[in-house]
Amino acid sequence: MFISADSLDDLLTKVFKKLLISGIKIQPTKGPARELAGTLLRLKSPRARLSRTDKRGILFSCLGEWLWYLAGTNSLDYIKYYLPHYSNFSDDKKSVYGGYGPRLFGAGQHDQIFRVINLLRRKQDSRQAVIQIFDRRDLLKPHKDIPCTCTFQFMIRNRRLDMLTTMRSNDVYMGLPHDIFAFTMIQELVARAIGVELGEYKHFVGSLHLYDCDRDHARAYLDEGWQSHVPMPPMPLGDQWNSVRALLKAESQLRGGRTANFENALHDSYWIDLFRILKIFSLTKRGAKSSEIRSVMTKMSEPMYAPYLKKRLEKTTSKNSQLDIFASIDKSKTTQGG
Repeated sequence: MFISADSLDDLLTKVFKKLLISGIKIQPTKGPARELAGTLLRLKSPRARLSRTDKRGILFSCLGEWLWYLAGTNSLDYIKYYLPHYSNFSDDKKSVYGGYGPRLFGAGQHDQIFRVINLLRRKQDSRQAVIQIFDRRDLLKPHKDIPCTCTFQFMIRNRRLDMLTTMRSNDVYMGLPHDIFAFTMIQELVARAIGVELGEYKHFVGSLHLYDCDRDHARAYLDEGWQSHVPMPPMPLGDQWNSVRALLKAESQLRGGRTANFENALHDSYWIDLFRILKIFSLTKRGAKSSEIRSVMTKMSEPMYAPYLKKRLEKTTSKNSQLDIFASIDKSKTTQGG
């Protein structure tokens, strides 16, 4: 089956409808589900990687999981700061066996991302730019979590970087929005490092499924509707890994409850906005005063993030504080020309 769409929300809408109507009933370990077997998804605009809905507009956990990968770690403490349910998938309460970070960014010859970048810089028509995530050793003994992703393949065609992800299994409600966000962000990082434009994103799944426990959530998503497709801004031109490393350092400081300074002329507003999003998450997580949160929100350069930030604030501030903060944001936008 082939399903193509311009944005993540378009894609989710099409997939949910098919699974609710025609999915095959299966009984996997994690509970009954409906499945589409052997499905190829195509996202024509990879920057439209964030849902604009209330149900699946999950910016903070998507950003946190992506940074967890980039940090090259499988630390449980790191990821449960953003996604507490990961505690259920740890064998030893310290790490996540199937974590992608060490598999993507392992030391030396195991650093697959930079090997792919170097290969494509030398040979832009190469068909060997493949990263392996699932490994034969993952089946030798049981684990609470093994990778659902098998491979990434990167191909430069017409000066654009296309990416094909191969999955053995994908939970369409919980997992797919996170996976598409993280994987297309990696795709864009690789494209910038090589010096080519961002192409299409393709996502092949052996078992694309919707668990029965999420069927009502999927129906609610379809009933909700969503705003017009608003993509994330493009990453700055050129190799972005220095900014990534600086952002990872700042994220670690914020997660540890320390002061982090990232807002300086060394970094483009794209990366400073991502830092501010992390800072807002940290402030709301520890119950900071609304004035502290307001001072960060009014500095945001990119207005497309505003709905996600407002949604976060609705859970952490009083009604009066919300109105005050939202008025400040709207005033800031008007002052900056929209």
